[in-house]
Amino acid sequence: MAPDADLAALPEPVRARVVALTADVLPAVTPLPPALRKVADFAPGRRARLGATAIAAALDADDDLRRRVATQLGAAAPALAALATAEVVDAPEPDAAVQDPVDRAAVLWLARPEGWEEPCGAALAVLAAREAEAEAAREQGGLARAERRVAELEEALRDARARVRDQADEARREHQVLRRRLGEARVAEKEARAALEAAEAARAAEVAAATAASSAAEAEVRRLRAQVEELQAAAGQSRSQARAEREEVSARARLLLDTVLEAAAGLRRELALPTATSTPGERAEAELVEAADPAGEPPQRPGSAAPVSPAVLEQLLARPRCRLIVDGYNVTKTAYASSTLEAQRTRLVAALAPLVARTGAETTVVFDAAAATHRPVVPGPRGVRVVWSPPGVIADDVVRRLVAAEPEGRPTVVVTSDQELRRDVSRAGARVVDATVLVAALR
Repeated sequence: MAPDADLAALPEPVRARVVALTADVLPAVTPLPPALRKVADFAPGRRARLGATAIAAALDADDDLRRRVATQLGAAAPALAALATAEVVDAPEPDAAVQDPVDRAAVLWLARPEGWEEPCGAALAVLAAREAEAEAAREQGGLARAERRVAELEEALRDARARVRDQADEARREHQVLRRRLGEARVAEKEARAALEAAEAARAAEVAAATAASSAAEAEVRRLRAQVEELQAAAGQSRSQARAEREEVSARARLLLDTVLEAAAGLRRELALPTATSTPGERAEAELVEAADPAGEPPQRPGSAAPVSPAVLEQLLARPRCRLIVDGYNVTKTAYASSTLEAQRTRLVAALAPLVARTGAETTVVFDAAAATHRPVVPGPRGVRVVWSPPGVIADDVVRRLVAAEPEGRPTVVVTSDQELRRDVSRAGARVVDATVLVAALR
């Protein structure tokens, strides 16, 4: 029997075993398709039961996932994984723990070593032979059960005939009793008819009295409705007067507001006031730098990379309309170097949430994905955006692009320890903060 590469074409026991083996090692497989991430979080006993459909579909659709599952299976269950090697498959007496043809076929289907089709087909043939033997045994046992059932039915038929005779005698006796009761019921019916006629007469009298009372109530309702209409008319007139008074007050207020706005606009035009392009703080910083080194190099723009502390960083971010750009992996490898990349991303984005909530800074975290084909979704809290660099573009270039896009004069803070990137964004006007300072502020 030649095995099929499609999981759905395998016998049911083999499919179930493939799904069970995959469910056992699913938490250790990385990366996982989105459809299997929730399944991996299930308890071990629930993964194969609740996620069987999703696991089977993912194995059929993703050959790389199947190979990763086979690799993790080899690490978790070496005795089973040994079936994937030609030596073990061809051995005359394989390990007793892996004699089951279902296990053999499932492991071979997952691992697929060279020439796996023949041993896998042999295991499927053994499984089919066992199922045929079991079916023959079931058919033979069914025949014996059928013969016993026939004997039981014949005995039951004899008992049923005896019961029918007894029931017929009982029915004749009940028939006589029912005839007697029928006569008594006919007498009771005549008496009930007489009582019904008396009740109908009493009901007719009650209906007449109720009709008279209803007529009187309808007259009272008409009188009350007329009073309600008069009161509604008076209320409508009052509402109209109140509405007219409110509209008059609103018109006066709008006229005054328009007058003030037009006067302010005219004053601005008359004085020719320009739009503010800088702040006193920026000029003060430039004056301080020039005073400290009047004969040295030209002072840097307000975004120069002066050393700051965590407290100063929070003050910088609290400035109005401040922009915070974080070199993601540069910070996470400083703070969480022992964690996986996924854990690093999650911890950084979560840790930024309280800082962003306190300062109100518009925050973007840039992660490098220049050489990656998969960009997992990183859920960001409110106020924190997560950006991946495009294919072939490093995160440093994305940071430079974001800084260049900001208008001159807007407070912009870049967090990175990369010296070349620090120099470039500082020249572009951003304030540079070392990654260690942000890590200290987050802690």
